[in-house]
Amino acid sequence: MQILFPVLAAILQASSLLVDKTILTIRRMSFKAYIGTSFPLIFLITLALFLAARPPLAWENFYGNFGVLLLVAIGLTVGGNLMFYRALKTDRLGEIETLSLLAAIPTILVSGIIFTDERKFTILIPALIASCAVVWAHWERHHFKIAHGTLFYLLWALIAGPVAAAVLKVILTVWNPISFELIRSGVVALIFGYLYFERPRFVPPRAIPFLILTNLFTVFAGIFLLFSYQRSGIIYTVLLFSLQPLLVYFGSVVFLKEPIHWKKMVAFFIVLVSIGIVQIIRPTD
Repeated sequence: MQILFPVLAAILQASSLLVDKTILTIRRMSFKAYIGTSFPLIFLITLALFLAARPPLAWENFYGNFGVLLLVAIGLTVGGNLMFYRALKTDRLGEIETLSLLAAIPTILVSGIIFTDERKFTILIPALIASCAVVWAHWERHHFKIAHGTLFYLLWALIAGPVAAAVLKVILTVWNPISFELIRSGVVALIFGYLYFERPRFVPPRAIPFLILTNLFTVFAGIFLLFSYQRSGIIYTVLLFSLQPLLVYFGSVVFLKEPIHWKKMVAFFIVLVSIGIVQIIRPTD
């Protein structure tokens, strides 16, 4: 059952990113208009889910150390989205997803060092192999071709990725994932609403259905990912979520007509084998 959370998260987030790229190719649709519209939608969808599920929301979690960690998590979310969508506007989706995968490696290593319950080599080693395989699949002629805006996103991901994962792991020891996402998405929506207040009026009408669809995918992907962090840990979640960039790649080939590469096919196979090994070993770990 626990495998469903990160796998569903990977599928839904990959679908969301493919729709995102389609949205940003629509004429007169800027990444700022996208952000100014999307995050209020994310909050409204999460609010509807919160009202339907009625998860606990303990107000004491807003104070003390957990209150500070909540602010850190919100800040990382704001920074990460600004960097990501700025890069997505000018670079290929497959390449950005590859660079995102680089952050998985320091995340896995740092999590294994900080948290004793994450220090399980039956999961750690396959997770590292899977992450390295995806990075290798995108390594061409001894380097990555990185657009200027994408370089800033890469640096952010490498530094912020391990921090964000550690913060989420601690927060989710007391927060319900749906309640946490409601508060985080609400504050982020207020921040981006302030920064890009006039941008939504410039959203082309043909982009609106895509915006609703992608944000539905994003909300449920985020909730599933948080449940996986909470119940299965960082490294296990990162391993299975390694499917996401490969799913994005295959989707980019089919729907966005990006070029196909044999190395990525090999990487997909390695990730699947790594996941299979962990599923066999993990129950007796």
